Amino acid sequence: MSLNKEQEDLYKKTMEEAKRQLDGIDGEMEEELQKARERLAKLQESKKSFRQIYVSTAELLGAKVEIEEDEEDGAPTDGKSALKNLQ
Repeated sequence: MSLNKEQEDLYKKTMEEAKRQLDGIDGEMEEELQKARERLAKLQESKKSFRQIYVSTAELLGAKVEIEEDEEDGAPTDGKSALKNLQ
């Protein structure tokens, strides 16, 4: 099936608009991903800080540490290591 000039122009304009929309969506997606990365980084820092507080106070009280070490953040689960990290 052959397109006439008018149809061809219409399809080209449609294709160009679709490409612009795709590029815009890609940009929005990247912005949202960056926001999520920043929020996760803040949460990880908070988690690390509270883990250090927990482990340190457990050590001071002579209590057993009842949380597991996260492999991702490398936060210690024994009080002595946590105290070294705080100093």
